[in-house]
Amino acid sequence: MTETYRYDVEVLHLLVSPGHAYFGRARDGAAEVPTADAERVEIVAGKGIVGDRFFGKAAHMDAAVTLFAVEALEAMAAELDAGPFDPLLTRRNVILRGAHLAPLLGQDFALESRGSVVRFKGGRPAHPCAWMDRMLAPGAHAAMRGRGGMRCRALSDGVLHRGPAVLVSPVPLEPAQAGTPNVLRPGRLP
Repeated sequence: MTETYRYDVEVLHLLVSPGHAYFGRARDGAAEVPTADAERVEIVAGKGIVGDRFFGKAAHMDAAVTLFAVEALEAMAAELDAGPFDPLLTRRNVILRGAHLAPLLGQDFALESRGSVVRFKGGRPAHPCAWMDRMLAPGAHAAMRGRGGMRCRALSDGVLHRGPAVLVSPVPLEPAQAGTPNVLRPGRLP
């Protein structure tokens, strides 16, 4: 990165789960899989979060770590007139406060926490699944579109910690826009 911008953010949650909880029909309920809200996670370049379901999976190497802005979840809860949502139910790995993620799609950026720096490549948007209607509230699937977070590739080894952190970006960000939905590209079908 040449020119950089630094933003104070907070790592609120670090989700690590060795298995998928949301598959099949939502009416059958989520699978019982161990899930940890870790104090710290180890990141391995090209593989993701040690112990997570996407770690080292070839199909997910460019999207092994998912970042999500908690402001999006708070805005959704307000729009749906629902109580506060549990961020862990979104199954996103890194839940941040103060992180405007949309401009980081396709960009190399870093998260610094407690002296450790982890570099990422912003991949694709993390689109929500229909399970959100069951796990959060009716209408959550639609409300989460355009603000479901971002799937990333880990570019360096390192450790992320819960608590204060710094987001180092090659492009200017607008932290106040963290919960605002992105404009989705129209589909090619009528």
